[in-house]
Parts: sequence; C-alpha cells; structure tokens
Amino acid sequence: MPYHALEITLIRPLTPAELHQAARTMPLAANHDATRLMTVVHAKTERKALSRLRHQADALLPLDIITTHYPDADGQILLSVTLPPAAHTALRTVASHTGQPPHRFLQQTIHRALDRHASNEADRLDQVVTCLLASTTAPHLLAALGRALTRTLGAHSAECHR
Repeated sequence: MPYHALEITLIRPLTPAELHQAARTMPLAANHDATRLMTVVHAKTERKALSRLRHQADALLPLDIITTHYPDADGQILLSVTLPPAAHTALRTVASHTGQPPHRFLQQTIHRALDRHASNEADRLDQVVTCLLASTTAPHLLAALGRALTRTLGAHSAECHR
C-alpha cells in the first residue's frame, strides 16, 4: 500500500503540548504557527487515507479541513470537511432540489466558484496590464515583471495597492 501526503488545516493553533501528543501517534510537521500540519498516511487510495486520518485525528486535533497534498490521477485535490449539523442539513436540502447527492452538489458548487474566481482574477490582471501598458512600453513592463518575479513575495506585499 502506498503512502499519501495529507495537509491538515486546524480550527485554531495547537499548543506545544497538543502538538507533542498528536505527534506521538502519527508523523506530523507543523507550520510556523501550528495552524497547518502535514502528515503521511498508509492506505490503498487517497479517499481511504483522508478517512483514516479523520478517524485517527478527530479526537486529538481541532480539525477543520484535510486535503490531499498532491493531485490524484484526475488532477484533483481531494478535500475532507466535516460540516456542522445545520450546514449539513441545509446542504442535503439544496442538493435534493437539484436531484444530486450532497457530495456531488458541493463538488460542483466548489468547482464553479473556483472557475469564477480564476476568471475574475484573469480579468483583473488583464485590466492592470492594460493600464500599465498605457504608461510604459512592453519591454519595460516585461523587465519590471522579471525583476518582481525574482524577488521574494514578502518584500512586495507592502508595495502593492489594490
């Protein structure tokens, strides 16, 4: 059976004691503020790995979302979310009106939202580039973009205006 890399997003940061306790039962790597963790799970499939981790870690960690770290054979990142009962009931109700099972309805809704976001971002960038090209030449803009891409992202965050 293969190992699957999974990423855990937590509801709140872990205390050092919670992280130590959880790390005694599974391999974990935490980010700088212990709100996101990485682990590997031994399972036949990505779905089984997500399920196994949720079952194993639910009592140990304040889980919010678990995702596969690498895309599956279809290029998809799998997502495991436990919804509050009221949200789950609302999802079942809306999904039944469309004639779809809740997981399929949620999957299609998320895909549409991501497609809409990508389209909006492309439109926004097109507008910004058009404005920049109105006041400079293409070679100067490309040179500036090259310089920006070679710097670290954090150095630019204070310079950006939305």
